[in-house]
Amino acid sequence: MHLDEGSLPGQLPEIPAGWYVTLLVSDTGVGMDEETQHMIFEPFFTTKEVGKGTGLGLSMVQGIVAQSGGHIRVHSAPGEGTTFRIYLPALPVEPVRPAEAETETAPGGMETVLVVEDQPEVRCYIVAVLKAQGYHVLQASDGEEALSMCRDQNSRFDLVLTDIVMPNIGGQMLASRLVKIRPGIRLLFMSGFTEDVVALKAGSGGKLNFVQKPFTPKQLAAKVRMVLGQ
Repeated sequence: MHLDEGSLPGQLPEIPAGWYVTLLVSDTGVGMDEETQHMIFEPFFTTKEVGKGTGLGLSMVQGIVAQSGGHIRVHSAPGEGTTFRIYLPALPVEPVRPAEAETETAPGGMETVLVVEDQPEVRCYIVAVLKAQGYHVLQASDGEEALSMCRDQNSRFDLVLTDIVMPNIGGQMLASRLVKIRPGIRLLFMSGFTEDVVALKAGSGGKLNFVQKPFTPKQLAAKVRMVLGQ
């Protein structure tokens, strides 16, 4: 579809005029008031009970859409359900001979990665991305399970990818214990809050491997490859 200047009145910031591919997703749920709508794309904001949701889904969607040059809009009202409209820039289709086609693929590998993430949907997303890149992936739902796996002499992995904020044993505490059990283990931290990594850097002398949530599959794959190559 083609959007003209001002064709979406009341939508701020305005979407530039041009051709777009539009994806519409609607539900018939309870809807949201204006205050909630202003918060839905904030990392870790959720209206669900503790342990029932991460608040990362929509922030990751917005990040991916924005990195693609697109825009996302939401219309909702209490009792009227919710509709999301995603506008992605339409690119002209130009025939390209196979010899001229350039494919940019995210770097992969065959190493083993232990993913430590307490939110199931986020963990499943990360595992799926890494498996698609050829990695063998182990997963732990919290720091305690990760420590138990590390103490098992039969388990081996080349990298531990861990969230910083987790109940009981957070990423920083987990890392301090892991290096005692397996000296030299490669660590990659992740978080949706920049203040978490600032505090962690201060405690580690500024040397820290970190990937910011939300991340695209390509960003995650590139960071994992970089750490494994160190």
